[in-house]
Amino acid sequence: MNELFKKLRKYEVMIRKVANNHLQGEYQSLFKGSGLEFDDLRPYQYGDDIRTIEWKVSAKGHGTFVKTFREEKEQSVFFLLDISGSQDIGQPGNKKIDQGKIIAGVLILAAVFDGSQVGLISYSDQKEKLILPSKGSKQGVKMIRGIFDHQNNSLKTDLNALFMFALNLIKRRAVIVIISDFIDEGYERPFRALAERHDVVAIQLTDPRESALPSLGIIPVFDKEKGKTTWVNTAFGSFSKKIADTFTSEREHLKDVCKKNQINYLTIDTTQDIVGPLLELFKYRNKSMKRG
Repeated sequence: MNELFKKLRKYEVMIRKVANNHLQGEYQSLFKGSGLEFDDLRPYQYGDDIRTIEWKVSAKGHGTFVKTFREEKEQSVFFLLDISGSQDIGQPGNKKIDQGKIIAGVLILAAVFDGSQVGLISYSDQKEKLILPSKGSKQGVKMIRGIFDHQNNSLKTDLNALFMFALNLIKRRAVIVIISDFIDEGYERPFRALAERHDVVAIQLTDPRESALPSLGIIPVFDKEKGKTTWVNTAFGSFSKKIADTFTSEREHLKDVCKKNQINYLTIDTTQDIVGPLLELFKYRNKSMKRG
């Protein structure tokens, strides 16, 4: 565990140093604006986030008004971590589940450094681990241990249930960082509802083998979530094309949902170093905060 903390800390410091050099010291902007409470109303201006429009007041016919917010003393960052069986893909030690845990650990340290309250929901098709928000290094250690020491109760996926659980639990506006491969169906409605209430970041984990299955003839494919083996013929070009097309269309669908609902979307492949993509996320959110 000590080696793990050293690794996470090294990543976190590296990202902060690079971000400070590029963002004029505004590294904290990944989490800025999370703890906001209603302050006042003002007329709508071009470029305002449509989620801040106060429709009841605007409907009275005196113009379009948006809600303004002020930062609370305590801001919360919730990490929603998908730890279902579909995450168990990739090279040993560098699977999607490994990558997701590392990313969560690095961002937890970053949020703690920024003085945020941090909380965790680990989920499969049921609640696996819940740590309510708190501040400080002890909370960071508690969460990281909760991520890396946990043994799953289930390997199935239910993103709809995860998002509904989060909606019912998290009442005050927060930054919600979702780390998942998003391999599931029927989760869009609560996903959108989270984005209406909170500042949502969606980090999608992928692996090259999901979109480019090699031609190996007839092979057994084990579905870890269902616990069943299916024999498939990978020699057929149509099979490989179907796999690739499905992967591409599902990713494009997720990106489209995120774009329409002002959700920050980031994809990280298991073959990538996490520093570059996470830095791009900081840069993007930094620009968004300046526009806001």
